[in-house]
Amino acid sequence: MPSIASILALLIGAVMLFFLGANPLDAYAAMVRGAFGSTNAFADTLVKASPLLFVGIGTCIAYRCGVINIGGEGQIVMGALAATGVGLTFQDAPAWFLVPAGLFAGFLGGAFWGGIAGVLKVNFRVNEVLSTIMLNSIAGFIMTFFLTGILIDPTTLDNAIKIPQTQRLPIASDLWRWIPTRFHAGFILGIVIAVLAFILLWRTTIGYRIRGVGANPRAARYAGISVSRYQLLAFLLSGALAGLGGAVELFGVTHRLFSDGSAHGFTGNAGFNGIVAALFGGLHPIGTIPASILFGGLLVGANSLQRTVQVPSAFVITLDGLIVVFVVASQIWVQRRSARRADQTLKSESKTGVAPALPAEASK
Repeated sequence: MPSIASILALLIGAVMLFFLGANPLDAYAAMVRGAFGSTNAFADTLVKASPLLFVGIGTCIAYRCGVINIGGEGQIVMGALAATGVGLTFQDAPAWFLVPAGLFAGFLGGAFWGGIAGVLKVNFRVNEVLSTIMLNSIAGFIMTFFLTGILIDPTTLDNAIKIPQTQRLPIASDLWRWIPTRFHAGFILGIVIAVLAFILLWRTTIGYRIRGVGANPRAARYAGISVSRYQLLAFLLSGALAGLGGAVELFGVTHRLFSDGSAHGFTGNAGFNGIVAALFGGLHPIGTIPASILFGGLLVGANSLQRTVQVPSAFVITLDGLIVVFVVASQIWVQRRSARRADQTLKSESKTGVAPALPAEASK
């Protein structure tokens, strides 16, 4: 269904391109070449996909627990801010210490910011959509406060220019990179995290309880599962993975923290695009891997689209929105069709007098 939904979105996008005065085939071909047409292009796509993958995996964990995390932007920022603190504090440390310590700090920073929304929900019944969105703005203000204060690059102060950015982090903090491309080890780490998230959700008792709370909180509570505890755990893990994505972006791409006064100045809207990738991947950690590559390719190919057919790169944002609409609509359609089939099966069995078959576990 996601593939069919994407085709429909691309068809509507083609109509929009036609009215914009561009040849749809040329435009889509330019996007594909810009994202996958060379080794460097594909490396850039994987680099752009890395933060989307981390946020997407965190979104999957939250969804499986029945909560919604829209705070990826703020969690990325707080993770990057924590990793920056490690990088600037231990400037003379070797890479074997600095990289793991910085990534772990990013993990904790994102967990802290996600945990705030979790505490507000489980203790005060605050809607998590509202709290996480507002926390995004707060994180952006906190970052700007530090980048124009104690973390500001000293060289800009010497020139009487207050650019909201830190100094370049130590070379030892750089993630391994495949020279001469920009591809770094962050995406490989993301694949490992996706596999671990799959094992957690479908091969462990904790994951079973997380999914149980998401499937039916009342039944989970009746079975003795602490709903509030696992909802809080889902927020912590979801925020931690987004924060880890921020640390990966910092150590692998930018090598310094900077701001334009908002969170997306550093994140590039990865906190929201990661949610789109998770939806396209069926809200499954493994499915999020190819989905993040696809949307990373769209973002990278947008520049080629603008250069080749003179269509604004912002068109890709519209295309992302169309894909989300069709993917969500397809999921609703599948759920309704399954419900209708279940009703028809029950009606036919009641007419024939045949009792519905029980699952093997229930019959035992």
